[in-house]
Amino acid sequence: MVSRVCKSFSGLEVLRDVSLRCDEGEIVGLIGPNGAGKSTLINAITALMPVNSGEVVINGLRVSNTTPQFGAMSGLGRTFQNIRLFKRLTVRQNVEVAHTSALRDKPGEAAAIDLDDLLAQFDLSAFADWRAGSLPYGSQRRLEIVRALALAPDFLLLDEPAAGMNAGETSALIDAVRQSSKAFGCGVLVIDHDLRFIMTLCNRIYVLDAGQIIASGTPEEVRNDPQVIEVYIGHPKNQPTQDH
Repeated sequence: MVSRVCKSFSGLEVLRDVSLRCDEGEIVGLIGPNGAGKSTLINAITALMPVNSGEVVINGLRVSNTTPQFGAMSGLGRTFQNIRLFKRLTVRQNVEVAHTSALRDKPGEAAAIDLDDLLAQFDLSAFADWRAGSLPYGSQRRLEIVRALALAPDFLLLDEPAAGMNAGETSALIDAVRQSSKAFGCGVLVIDHDLRFIMTLCNRIYVLDAGQIIASGTPEEVRNDPQVIEVYIGHPKNQPTQDH
């Protein structure tokens, strides 16, 4: 998926030789300290910004250094760290905008999507006619995921999806993401600072520090990696508890 990607801003190297993969139906986490380059990597994967070298390949197509529209057509759906909904449109209209694009670009896959079921899966049915901007924060986060899924993606990229959610909302989100990955057969790449969320949800995890992948493996392998403990997990406020 991502092969030896490098990205610099004004001579400052933000991503250095980053490679990772996410297979269809797999849920992969990406963690690391603030400023590690996680969101930059997501933006590079989805062609929101160009890379200096390396490439991102989806379904055999190079999407790096193209356009976000080409990335979506090639099978990518995403959410953003800072919510980007059409706030004056209703919840349903936000989802319909994405689904209309999917019906044009991927008619077979998109036709199989039931928007009512998708809204229900993420507990948004009761809000279908609400303006998106009037939703509670956690519901806006979920709506972004639903809108991304309405694109019928092969790969779903989630940037801080659990931010601002309480424990109950986070648990429900884990179930919904797992169900969606299974139902759509899509791979999921997740960034989040909530290690309990990441460790519970993901099959594999990559750790990014100062623009480089320093470790990867199962949640248990990553949790016990000495280098990861030193640069990230070892800080008391980052330690996942055992009650989740």
